[in-house]
Amino acid sequence: MGNVGIVIVSHSPDVARGTADMVRQMVGEEVPLAWCGGASEGGLGSSVEAIAAAIDRAWSEKGVAILVDLGGAELNSEMAVELLPHERRGKVVVCNAPIVEGAVIAATEASGGASLDEVRRTAEELSPA
Repeated sequence: MGNVGIVIVSHSPDVARGTADMVRQMVGEEVPLAWCGGASEGGLGSSVEAIAAAIDRAWSEKGVAILVDLGGAELNSEMAVELLPHERRGKVVVCNAPIVEGAVIAATEASGGASLDEVRRTAEELSPA
């Protein structure tokens, strides 16, 4: 069945790509991973369409955890989840966690075969109280 997938969403394509590079170097290839960043017309921002495409690239039957950097990326990620087919919607979560640390720990947890709920919970433990 594979491992939980990870999607990294940043307003900056460089931040998203760099975070994904760090995850790959630390965790390896056994976790489905995708990233997206920047507005569709260029510059800083996030795109619902790009997020939906990243979810597809990182798709796993065990689910997908999304890590975001700012509120707009969170809102657009939630919109992208709402656009998914009904049977996939319940298998995608947006984590309330720091993007870099959260992505690394979420991917580490996922690589060990953890469930989507375990991946989210572990990543969110990093969030300041």
